[in-house]
Amino acid sequence: MERNRRQALTNALGRAARGALDLFLPPACAACERPLDEGELGLICGRCWARLECLPFPQCARCGHPCLKPACGWCELLPPHVRAVRSVCWMHAGSGPAIVHAFKYGGWHAIAAEMAQRMARLAWPEDVLDERAALIPVPLAASRERERGYNQSERLATALAERWRLPAWRDVLERARATNTQTRLTPEERLANVSGAFRVRISERLRSAHLVLVDDVVTTAATLNACATALIAGGARIVSYVTFGRAPAVGDR
Repeated sequence: MERNRRQALTNALGRAARGALDLFLPPACAACERPLDEGELGLICGRCWARLECLPFPQCARCGHPCLKPACGWCELLPPHVRAVRSVCWMHAGSGPAIVHAFKYGGWHAIAAEMAQRMARLAWPEDVLDERAALIPVPLAASRERERGYNQSERLATALAERWRLPAWRDVLERARATNTQTRLTPEERLANVSGAFRVRISERLRSAHLVLVDDVVTTAATLNACATALIAGGARIVSYVTFGRAPAVGDR
């Protein structure tokens, strides 16, 4: 009985402390920094989620890129062993860039759950839904992970795996060497930067598997393609990609 009273008192004090904190320091959106509306429980406000510029339709059935022509130019970025690619939103418009920046550089790693919720709703070809065996996060260089405190792709893969009810294999792929950030590189420099940068650590589970690589953003797919090449060399049969954001391609409207 005494233990129950102490626990009840502790819970009451905790609620009071949280209430006082919210009064003097109201919770704010991690993306736009405006106060959250009453009842909003996430880290991103409803206005920012409403301002997300989702990739429009029609889309290429393989790569998910908006495409009005019979031949898709974005698919030319992908090697033959990539089955399908899906992304939630654009990274040049709307609130997507601010959300990713808060998640990746602002220390708001818990946003992964809200991002994965949107990624989990993406539509896939039936064979991908039937075959996908596991999620593989894009590895981060050890020095960069220490600096950031976490691997954002790993957080996304873990959150998405819970929703898809699939395992997230975080130990099968690693960086063979550190690479420069891809942000300011040309497409050709991106390819050279990540060529041979990844290797498989554990190959037993990969044999003949259809794996889904997870990253926060795809631009030219150079990093994801380098990861896929390593997975195929390690025994995987085919690979698909899923990201939260996507950069526009040359020729997009």
